[in-house]
Amino acid sequence: MTAIPVGVTVNGEDHVFPDELTVRQLLERLSLPCQGVALAIDGAVFPKSRWDEPVGRGWEIEVLTAVQGG
Repeated sequence: MTAIPVGVTVNGEDHVFPDELTVRQLLERLSLPCQGVALAIDGAVFPKSRWDEPVGRGWEIEVLTAVQGG
């Protein structure tokens, strides 16, 4: 069986991965932090409790970091 590539957009940049991966693995492959960030997928908050689920094809993912100041 041939793996189907997973295409997603992360922070406005398109990426294609040769195999299925979890949200946590995606962050690691892109050298993005897993601590101190929040994710929005297709405009909705994606809780950290779900980061071990597979990434869906075509997802638009935003990695958000907290900024101090005012």
